[in-house]
Amino acid sequence: MLLLALALAPGVAIALYIYLKDKHEREPLGLLLMSFFYGVLSIFVTLLVSWPLEILTINKQDAAELFADAFFKVALVEEFSKFIFIRFILFRNKNFNEPFDGIVYAVMVGMGFATLENIVYVYQYGMATGIMRMFTAVPAHACFAILMGYYLGRAKFSKEKNLYFTLLALISATVFHGLYDYFLFITFVPGIWIGAAMSLIVAIILSRKAIKIHQAASPFINPPPDRSDLTKQ
Repeated sequence: MLLLALALAPGVAIALYIYLKDKHEREPLGLLLMSFFYGVLSIFVTLLVSWPLEILTINKQDAAELFADAFFKVALVEEFSKFIFIRFILFRNKNFNEPFDGIVYAVMVGMGFATLENIVYVYQYGMATGIMRMFTAVPAHACFAILMGYYLGRAKFSKEKNLYFTLLALISATVFHGLYDYFLFITFVPGIWIGAAMSLIVAIILSRKAIKIHQAASPFINPPPDRSDLTKQ
């Protein structure tokens, strides 16, 4: 039970944090729980997509092959598995009625994915792994989700650049996920893991800006302030 609590705690805490950040028009709790469940289901999509890719062997001493592994075999597959539930189900829901909702739903899905993954890792490797992932892998998944949700929020309310922002949603999450994993995969270079830490720090900074931008862009503020781009904050 202690291991289960340790595995559940970070994902639940981050989901609650984002829920409380939704200050102007909060989403129905039932829909948020369903979004979390979609994240759990997305792991099975990941396994289904990844299964045929297992025939591709990776030389763990080759930086180029590890790059392909991190960005395409892992990051793109996992982020796409989460993306399809957010973009093709939650995106169309009538409760998705302000830009910040993109972040809310993406994080709920992301935490569903990260929580089930965390349970597997914690039960397999123990408490030390659970404590380490509490401050690394789970917050990383949250950041990937926030970036994806930020751009999906832009896509939802942008008629001219809907496709552009939709693609940025998947690309931004995949790039940061890929960078984080890549620096962890290159175990034969001493100290290279610092790159993963730096990429996570940058993702956290951008995520905080994304939250503030979409909070300020809510149509439920009277009057709503001017929009600004994430990269210009």
